[in-house]
Amino acid sequence: MGKVISLLNHKGGVGKTTSAINIGAGMVEMGRRSLLIDLDPQANLTISLGVHRQRVTIYEGLRGESELEPYTVREGLDVITSNLDLSGAEMELINEAGREYILRELLEPLREEYDFIIIDCPPSLGLLTLNALTSSDVVYIPLQTEFLALQGLAKIKQVIDKVRFRLNKGLHIGGVIATMYDARKVLNRDVVETIRKYFGDKVFKTLIRDNVALAEAPAHRKDIFSYNASSNGAEDYLALCKEIIERTETVEA
Repeated sequence: MGKVISLLNHKGGVGKTTSAINIGAGMVEMGRRSLLIDLDPQANLTISLGVHRQRVTIYEGLRGESELEPYTVREGLDVITSNLDLSGAEMELINEAGREYILRELLEPLREEYDFIIIDCPPSLGLLTLNALTSSDVVYIPLQTEFLALQGLAKIKQVIDKVRFRLNKGLHIGGVIATMYDARKVLNRDVVETIRKYFGDKVFKTLIRDNVALAEAPAHRKDIFSYNASSNGAEDYLALCKEIIERTETVEA
């Protein structure tokens, strides 16, 4: 059964969508099947992969109008798309019974088809994010290696703890992904040291370096491996995927 991973940070611009896309694509490079879920009304993941509006998006699924219909980006990598309609979902679902479990039920039939299901959460801590956390086995926190990125970490941990206590007993923080790292900057090194003190060995050893190819790939509607497989970005995300697989296999052993 596939592992469901949420990428969560309520601060924007930390590399969350970039990480979701390239972890999914990296898993394909390692022979795994991946499904990406774009749960953000801004639909940055959908746009970054060049997927046109589909008849069924995550919005129709959450509304109960359809089962989810994955769109194949390339062999082994599928996506459930999003669009701006999703911005109204939180208000529309507020009176639904069991509203925190809607996504979990939608994903259940798909878990046998994929090795990894990766959810790109919106930059907020509302009902959509609650659905993601209730559906997930593990949460990864992408964190830009800048001072302001450290603000709000306690709030994220608090929300995850509440979801684990009330809605999803198996949920845990599986790792922190340091992004946009430049070893030449003292501040970047200091931030990594700080998050390692706070999260310990949950911080992945792989640091995602600041890399122009990672910024260029979405403009070409590609993941980093399809765009520039020899770049530092591709090297880093492949190393990160290896760490994720190792951690997953260790937990399951």
